[in-house]
Amino acid sequence: MKVSMTVNGKAASADVEPRTLLVEYLRDHLELTGTHVGCDTGQCGACTVHLDGRAVKACSVLAGQAEGAEVTTIEGLANGSEELHPMQAAFREYHGLQCGFCTPGMVMAAVDLVKTHPGASDETIREQLEGNICRCTGYENIVRAVKAGAASMGGQ
Repeated sequence: MKVSMTVNGKAASADVEPRTLLVEYLRDHLELTGTHVGCDTGQCGACTVHLDGRAVKACSVLAGQAEGAEVTTIEGLANGSEELHPMQAAFREYHGLQCGFCTPGMVMAAVDLVKTHPGASDETIREQLEGNICRCTGYENIVRAVKAGAASMGGQ
């Protein structure tokens, strides 16, 4: 089947098997490898992208379900700018990462969190990021990074 969507502001289409997951489409067909595959079960959040402005786990969405949608991956978060998105910059500045494997999904989830929960408390941030697993950090720096990123984004 043919799927077409807008990915990071650019039209994209390809012929795929009906069972192709969005994460496979992004990685294998569009070579956007910043979206990671961690668990294949929707548990870890490493594959989080924005689908029509909402954070979703791309391993839980068929590419065909994204037909005609607007998809933003970690590669498109800064809108093609050479500068990092404020949330990416906050993760770097506050060391909200260690190995980096979970970071793209964590950043994408954090951006959505700021939009849906402006001014979130530490507790809310932790609750909202429960679906994104980091095996390296103790989450303290991730919470700090999300708060700093939210402030830089103007709470939006």
